[in-house]
Amino acid sequence: MRMKQVYLRPADWKCWYHLHTPMYFFLANLSFVDFCFTSTTIPKMLLNIQTQSKVITYAGCISQMYFFILCAELDDLILSAMAYDRFVAICHPLQYTIIMSPQLCGLLVLVSWIISVLNSLLQTLMVLPLSFCTGMEIPHFFCELNQVLRLACSETFLNDTVMYFATVLLGGAPLAGILYSYSKIVSSICGISSAQGCASHLSVVSLFCCTGLGVYLSSVATQSSHSSTTASVMYTVVTPMLNPFIYSLRNRDIKRALKRIVGIPVM
Repeated sequence: MRMKQVYLRPADWKCWYHLHTPMYFFLANLSFVDFCFTSTTIPKMLLNIQTQSKVITYAGCISQMYFFILCAELDDLILSAMAYDRFVAICHPLQYTIIMSPQLCGLLVLVSWIISVLNSLLQTLMVLPLSFCTGMEIPHFFCELNQVLRLACSETFLNDTVMYFATVLLGGAPLAGILYSYSKIVSSICGISSAQGCASHLSVVSLFCCTGLGVYLSSVATQSSHSSTTASVMYTVVTPMLNPFIYSLRNRDIKRALKRIVGIPVM
């Protein structure tokens, strides 16, 4: 029995070639991280709503905290890598293929994973020695680090210090790099129609980073649980939901690839 051979037209080759550029490599990683990010909190929240039970075990709370910190930091670092990729592509187009080599792209993602794993592991392990009262109630829809530290019966000065330092360093530094990259991009493409797309990217990134930084840095002051929960929803649910629309569904190459998959003629 002969196997059926499938040949791609030149237009198909061109389409798939564009989808293997560094931008789509980072986008694939961002999509995976966003899926994991929402999976750490949303399924448990929906289960609580369905069963009318808001109980979570200590091990489950620690696990949720670890994966949440991991995915949140990884999301932030990949967004900064994507901003750097766009900066090089627009501000240094002739050197783009040299600078953004596959080795550098893989290294950026690998370093992002290592930093995120080490940070989440450190902060989670530092919670284990703390003592908590039995039957404690977290005024939140998931086990967020700053909310859990507030309920500890033992001293949390070292935990708070590490949390604030990590938030400023690993959250503020990528945000500053993103803002710098997009400021250079906007100045380079001022008056071009693609500036609108950059503005939408920057708005989502700012929403994610600013609400995340605000939740953790404002925990040093007195803050209502309602406002903290609202801010957490913004960067745990809203921004991962907006990312596919901003980075994928508005992209011509991905739209063409989807149309070819479902059999819709592409003009």
